[in-house]
Amino acid sequence: MAQAGMSSSAERWLLKRLYAAVGGPAVVMALQGGPEVGPAEAAPVAKLVIRDRTTLVRIALNPELAFGEAYAEGSVEVEGDLLALLDAVYHAMFSQEKRAWYPRLASLWLRVTQGNSRRGSRHNIHHHYDIGNQFYQLWLDRNLLYTCAYFPQPAATLEEAQVAKMDHVCRKVRLLPGERIVEAGCGWGSLALHMARQYGVKVKAFNISHEQIVYARWRAQQEGLDGVEFIEDDYRNLHGRFDAFISVGMLEHVGREHYRELSRVIHRSVGDSGRGLLHFIGRNRPRPLNAWVRKHIFPGAYPPTLREMMEILEPWDLAVLDVENLRQHYARTLEHWLGRFEGSKQQVAAMFDERFVRMWRLYLAGSAAAFHTGTMQLFQVVFAGPECKALPWTRAHLYEPLEERPARLQAAD
Repeated sequence: MAQAGMSSSAERWLLKRLYAAVGGPAVVMALQGGPEVGPAEAAPVAKLVIRDRTTLVRIALNPELAFGEAYAEGSVEVEGDLLALLDAVYHAMFSQEKRAWYPRLASLWLRVTQGNSRRGSRHNIHHHYDIGNQFYQLWLDRNLLYTCAYFPQPAATLEEAQVAKMDHVCRKVRLLPGERIVEAGCGWGSLALHMARQYGVKVKAFNISHEQIVYARWRAQQEGLDGVEFIEDDYRNLHGRFDAFISVGMLEHVGREHYRELSRVIHRSVGDSGRGLLHFIGRNRPRPLNAWVRKHIFPGAYPPTLREMMEILEPWDLAVLDVENLRQHYARTLEHWLGRFEGSKQQVAAMFDERFVRMWRLYLAGSAAAFHTGTMQLFQVVFAGPECKALPWTRAHLYEPLEERPARLQAAD
């Protein structure tokens, strides 16, 4: 009896320590068949049930890494809505400045082992993007756009919002028929194809994901578009002169230690007279990406602050013309992805296994929570060289109806 009481006291102490470590969120945390802790005043939004004491100790020592691993293996369960639970935890946890030493050590180790050298980048990208186009086709939009959509109205469909995102990017860069554009990190090719088809530009698009490049080339062939060249190569091998440089969703995979390399690539691509756009997941203050996400989902990823991103533009006197934060749009995008993923979970389990389903569910829900609570941002930065002549006088060109675009752009339709 006394031993059982001591065991229960230790378990309660561990639960309280874990609850305090994540900021005391509006959730209940419980050991299955044992004690539980929760908010004293606010009503809990969900309940986290930890299956056994060993899992409780693992999570208490390192919540950032061990929680994701325990959830993926089924050692913890969520009673209620997973996204609501993560929203509450993120809101509470990231209001605290203090981080334990173990997560910092794990973060440093991942940074060392997941570097973005040419060889490392290819391995990191292969880990995430070359796991089968059929998997992504289950829950992305029909154009396979795997970056933040742009919702002109909150009720827009995902398909509508992804097309609107591509137009939003093209309008910001003010593409003109006949111009030469380079895209670094082109995904499955939708933006490059859209630019060539709708704006009459010539595009060279680079990517090191083999499966994505093969699919993009197939789409270009199917559409009979000869104004796009898809190149399976690292952005650092990019050569030639272009009117504009565009990167949507690649900067997160570059690694801050390689920003000077990217800076040189941009300058030799557009010189002093060109322009460009960087679309990337970022932070308000420097902080590494969640260790579990880097270990299992996105190896080598780092979301920079705006100040850190300026290390790319400042060396060549590239001027910032426009900065927009689409955080709420990415939250909405992720809600769509998560809903579609849940609707396809049986097919995903058949392709992989139940652990994979739980892992990706947590990744998508956790990402949505990060954008809901503002621990992640989505920046679009438009820049231009000191001799660039294509400078807009106002932002009117961003919002004019497509049917009212100037004739010089309509000619490309």
